[in-house]
Amino acid sequence: MEKYVALLRGINVSGKNKVSMPLLKASFEDIGFLDVRTYINSGNVLFSSDIRNKKELVNRCEAIITERFMLNIPVAIVSKKELVESLDHAPQWWDNDKKVINQAIFLIPPVTIEEVYNSVGDAKREYEQVDYYKNVIFWSAPRETLSKTRWYKIASSPVNSKVTIRNASTVKKILLLLNE
Repeated sequence: MEKYVALLRGINVSGKNKVSMPLLKASFEDIGFLDVRTYINSGNVLFSSDIRNKKELVNRCEAIITERFMLNIPVAIVSKKELVESLDHAPQWWDNDKKVINQAIFLIPPVTIEEVYNSVGDAKREYEQVDYYKNVIFWSAPRETLSKTRWYKIASSPVNSKVTIRNASTVKKILLLLNE
């Protein structure tokens, strides 16, 4: 049995794409996932499954969300093992200063790292830091110069719908929950 987190993109943001976490949890249980729990209201669903094919997991998650909530929500599936490996390879500068915003940008296949980098552009080194490991991009920037960064504006880029973003605290809490 493998542990996973489904990272839903763009739910419960500014009153749009409203999804109840208790109903989402029940929906994931109804499609056969075990040990289902949600973390915060932004669409983090932890679960266990014997299914190892991530495409099949994504298809099941997206289908139940469409069926139950009438929403087409992109989902990234990350195994516990992949999350551990990604965080083990996070750059040293990521999440070591509380005055800095730290985010993990998870790719929603089939988008690639190259596509995201090409769309957003080079980091403005004087204001931000960007690096990646496999399908996770690590980004950091001081709060006071946030508006001057390029990567903070990923929301207005053409790849916005192909990624889902979590702050460092959320990512680390998800890993703690997966370890329980």
